[in-house]
Amino acid sequence: MSDEKKLIQLRNSIDAIDSQLLALINKRAGCAKEVAGVKEGLGDSVYFRPEREANVLRSVMEKNKGPLGSEEVARLFREIMSACLALEQPIKVAFLGPEGTFTQQAAIKHFGHSALTVSMSAIDEVFREVDAGSANYGVVPVENSTEGVINHTLDAFLASSLKICGEVELRIHHNLLIGHNTHKEKITRVYSHSQSLAQCRQWLDAHYPKAERIAVSSNAEAAKRIKGEWNSAAIAGDMAAELYDLERLSEKIEDRPDNSTRFLIVGREKILQSGNDKTSIIVAAKNEPGALYNLLAPFYREGIDLTRVETRPSREGKWTYVFFVDFKGHKDDPAVAKVLAELSQIVADLRVLGSYPKAVL
Repeated sequence: MSDEKKLIQLRNSIDAIDSQLLALINKRAGCAKEVAGVKEGLGDSVYFRPEREANVLRSVMEKNKGPLGSEEVARLFREIMSACLALEQPIKVAFLGPEGTFTQQAAIKHFGHSALTVSMSAIDEVFREVDAGSANYGVVPVENSTEGVINHTLDAFLASSLKICGEVELRIHHNLLIGHNTHKEKITRVYSHSQSLAQCRQWLDAHYPKAERIAVSSNAEAAKRIKGEWNSAAIAGDMAAELYDLERLSEKIEDRPDNSTRFLIVGREKILQSGNDKTSIIVAAKNEPGALYNLLAPFYREGIDLTRVETRPSREGKWTYVFFVDFKGHKDDPAVAKVLAELSQIVADLRVLGSYPKAVL
């Protein structure tokens, strides 16, 4: 068989497979609509189940035999699930805006492109939007691998009853962006969020040591601002570059190649066990010797892995503090339930912010 005939045959095979895929995807969408009808009959108004979504994606990744990578396959299924879920009930997701931020990118990564993302100007506004029922979920940044914790997010939990429903990890790649009328050799200002400026500090020192670094509310705001300036550049991601039609003068300028940010999904529902979960709590320890030891000892005795411990000033009094603790396991796991019961007896206050599936993608 000639190469030309083989090529035609392969293309015909691909066309046949595409037809099968189309039929199967629509069959899955039909099942999703039936699920919505059954839930309505049961009086269940919650259509998005994070534990179910996580298990489906994990199962797909475990079953995948290539040649596509497991994460790539999971992303494809994420979008199929997002489109099917939109047939049941479109999900509205509030995020820290404006449009084009890494937080919006994280929201799309977690919920898919079929979710309706709504921009908020501040972290506490994201919480209020979800708390009021105007959005189903909210997405907020909580920590960066280079610059550490986002204190505004931790403080928002102190004043809110919302629960953590999930997490997203996003590899952060920064670009130096310019507008079409920018004079590349005469850049004297660089705009970005303060965290991004810090994450690119060494690169800026080496390439633009004399440029003024101006912190703004978000990377997307920086991208918007330079469109009207001929001597300015912005540090932002790919999404902002595409949204505001900017040129990438330099790509991946972050000082650390493993630069990542963790985002939290906040909502109103409690999440069931998925089999690979994390739990977050707020603890107000008593002001006495050994308070921190007493807080941590139960986790050690039960063999529970702590993933993060942060301290923030309490709103209850001067020089009093609360601890934010993340650890592996679900609050309904026997070992975790035992630890929480013990802590409730020895601390001044304990609140479970939520148990949720560990990030899959």
